[in-house]
Amino acid sequence: MKYLRLIIIPIVAILIGLNISCERDDICAESTPTTPRLLIDLYDSENRENQKNAPRLLAFANVNGSDIAVAGYEGLNTQSSLVLPLRTDDNTSTFFLVKDATFDDENNLILAENNIDTLEVTYEREEVYVSRACGYKTIFKNINLEIVADSDNWLIGTPENLTENDTVENENATHFNFFH
Repeated sequence: MKYLRLIIIPIVAILIGLNISCERDDICAESTPTTPRLLIDLYDSENRENQKNAPRLLAFANVNGSDIAVAGYEGLNTQSSLVLPLRTDDNTSTFFLVKDATFDDENNLILAENNIDTLEVTYEREEVYVSRACGYKTIFKNINLEIVADSDNWLIGTPENLTENDTVENENATHFNFFH
């Protein structure tokens, strides 16, 4: 019996040590909240209660000298909302919102001058730790949207802010309403 204890105790200690040192898989679940995008709904400027579609809506940004489509590119659907990714490496994001966008036979964008509005979004960034598997996400505080005024804006008036404390923390609800 004494010799049996000398064998069993080290084996149990080794098994406990192995069990404690094992780590669970570090996989970030799809349901985990990540850096939110800016959600904008489009409304009729004459009847502010009704959502209004913008035909063939396209949003793009110029990042490091290249134009990048960020919303509405596939099929140029008519839509009544936009989902825009804000930059996490800068406190400003600039978007060009194109209504009635069309393409030529070589897939080049054809723009009518009066159908492009420039949207400047300024904010402060805050890194928030999510988990070891997911890392950090960025939330955006003190959001300020400005539609750059020109003589041919298709967006009308000032965007209506729906965010609490001017903060974008999730994608569960619309952050701003635009009117056109």
